[in-house]
Amino acid sequence: MNLTERKLDQAYQKALCIPIHPGSRVVLMSDCHRGIGNWGDNFQANQNLFFAALQYYNRRNFIYIELGDGDELWENRDLKEIVRIHSNQFWMMREFYCNHRFHMLYGNHDRKKEKEKYFKSKCESYYCASVEDEVSLFSDMKVHEAIRLQDSCSGMELFLVHGHQGDLLNDTLWKLTRFLVRYLWRPLELAGCNDPTSAAKNYRKKEKTERKLADWANKNETLLVAGHTHRPFFSKPGEGYYFNDGSCVHPRCITALELERGGISLVKWSTKVREDNVIYIGRDVLEGPESLMEYGKRKFQDKERNFGYPEFWH
Repeated sequence: MNLTERKLDQAYQKALCIPIHPGSRVVLMSDCHRGIGNWGDNFQANQNLFFAALQYYNRRNFIYIELGDGDELWENRDLKEIVRIHSNQFWMMREFYCNHRFHMLYGNHDRKKEKEKYFKSKCESYYCASVEDEVSLFSDMKVHEAIRLQDSCSGMELFLVHGHQGDLLNDTLWKLTRFLVRYLWRPLELAGCNDPTSAAKNYRKKEKTERKLADWANKNETLLVAGHTHRPFFSKPGEGYYFNDGSCVHPRCITALELERGGISLVKWSTKVREDNVIYIGRDVLEGPESLMEYGKRKFQDKERNFGYPEFWH
């Protein structure tokens, strides 16, 4: 058993269990990397896409689950400053939380959230300019490593993690890597060098990470949903059990996985232009919906999988 398998097994055992059914609506997103609004804030360009997507899901009573790296705490020290800069996004997430429809996982870039005392001190409340006072944000909320969505109808489980588990630099040595990213690789990145620790920017590392996650999912015949690599992936019934919701920092769009009517779909939110040149934000279904029951019916047949970019990504 390799380190990734052992870490995923441990996360599975400790995961928060949430029951779902065919009437449940759940949206999974990750890797927002919300920053402090400066030149290094990769979320800044897509903040309107994210806000529009959350409005859509909130109106339709979706549960929103953020699968880690929601906030960039390797390059930035203060989560409270991130909340202040992106207060409109946190206000919308608060709407989900107040209606018991919001859960958050931590990833490697925001692992500090696993400490309840730290998260409470930064996210207990925030200053709302409209009322000129502190407003409750995520009171008594706990950030988890993993969640298991248990479908009572199909008998299938969706195991939700960020996807960094077992990675030497992003898991075991994450504090050292955070130091190097903050003080060494971030300046080099601005000069055109890719961060070698990042599964999102190092393509060999990306494929290695995806292979390990997919192997665990196929071995345990459990639907595993991760982020971390920033690359969307959608397995068809009978082909595998690994899914990836992509990220919210792609230059042209944000991606998400939706669970609705007992099915799973991969969707994309992007800026569009109508024929009369009016710009708007639109949602496209890229894959699915596929019934969760089909993943239980069809036995996985082992074959080589190509983890290259899907056609829509180009």
